Amino acid sequence: MTVTTTATAPTTQPESTSILHQPKAVWAVAFASVIAFMGIGLVDPILKPIGEELDATPSQVSLLFTSYMLVTGVAMLVTGAISSRIGPKRTLLTGLAIIVVFAALAGTSDTVSGIIGFRAGWGLGNALFIATALATIVGAASGGVAKAIILYEAALGIGIAVGPLVGGVLGNVSWRAPFFGVAVLMAIAFILIVVMLPTTPAPKSGRTSLAAPLLALRHRGLLTVAVTALLYNYGFFTLLAYTPFPLDMGAYPIGFIFFGWGLALAISSVFLAPRLQRRFGTLPMMMLALALFAVDLAVMALFTDNRAILVVCVVLAGLFLGVNNTLITETVMISAPVERSTASASYSFVRFVGGAAAPWVAGKLGESHANLPFWVGAACTVAAILVLATGRKILAHVDSPPSTD
Repeated sequence: MTVTTTATAPTTQPESTSILHQPKAVWAVAFASVIAFMGIGLVDPILKPIGEELDATPSQVSLLFTSYMLVTGVAMLVTGAISSRIGPKRTLLTGLAIIVVFAALAGTSDTVSGIIGFRAGWGLGNALFIATALATIVGAASGGVAKAIILYEAALGIGIAVGPLVGGVLGNVSWRAPFFGVAVLMAIAFILIVVMLPTTPAPKSGRTSLAAPLLALRHRGLLTVAVTALLYNYGFFTLLAYTPFPLDMGAYPIGFIFFGWGLALAISSVFLAPRLQRRFGTLPMMMLALALFAVDLAVMALFTDNRAILVVCVVLAGLFLGVNNTLITETVMISAPVERSTASASYSFVRFVGGAAAPWVAGKLGESHANLPFWVGAACTVAAILVLATGRKILAHVDSPPSTD
């Protein structure tokens, strides 16, 4: 099994193969992915408690997201080079080990700056794991690239859904508990990868250069999708990192609200996205999902003082984002003639680095005008649609008719 083959259309294997019929190695990586993505939403319910206990402003606390995503994005540039030298399995294990260490350290910190720094280290481990996990699942899964991506996005959705729930439950005990909880779960994932994922041979194409992810962005299709993701991720992380502040609720309620959001994201990723894609096409459906998300953010901007409307909009956003996430990830895998791991690293570098600004900027804007972060998020999402529209011709091949059962 190799994870760095050249990208091909997602219809190379029989569509009749069930998404649930996968090798044990795929399930091990998928489980670890769930835990890794829990780290994104885990801190949502404890943002206010951390700010209150450590005397920090919303923009300062939001840096927990910014440092995590910024380091994740930059580190994506080296994931391919590392994986091609030490192999996918060792790269996954290295990433998991780093997350275990820095998640535990974050739980022991007594300052916001300390947690921000440890979240940055956590982001390094996350980068090594995420980029390699996607390529590993795509390379090892049964049923073709499309179903492998759906499985990956399902893991993402479940992780994002469970993260706030775990954060809320453990955060009700102490804001430190969620960090220790992730460290324990990641240690379990580490053991599963050791036992269930076979050691993979070195890629036939040789070592990946450090410059490969940046050079891959010369392909117009990949660059278009990456910039689209950068812009809509601004809205995505505005929703995730800023909404707990205008909601002004305890760890439990915030945890359950974002659990509903993540659950909607997981359901739409797995069940809605493939059906809508077959009916309307990949690019039109992505544009529609982004348009609905932009409207959703605009409604949140108009009714920032209304908790009930904010809660409904948060959950609905999960439906739109789930559809878009699945389709845009599949598009990345087939938008440029480069190795899948390189395409994933290039795309993730642009979107994470770009999205890293959103939590801090949203927190800063929200300190003076509570609804302004949502307006800016909506505007960035609209800009994402415009960028995607400019690449319709170069990305036309992703809308080729799918094979029938």
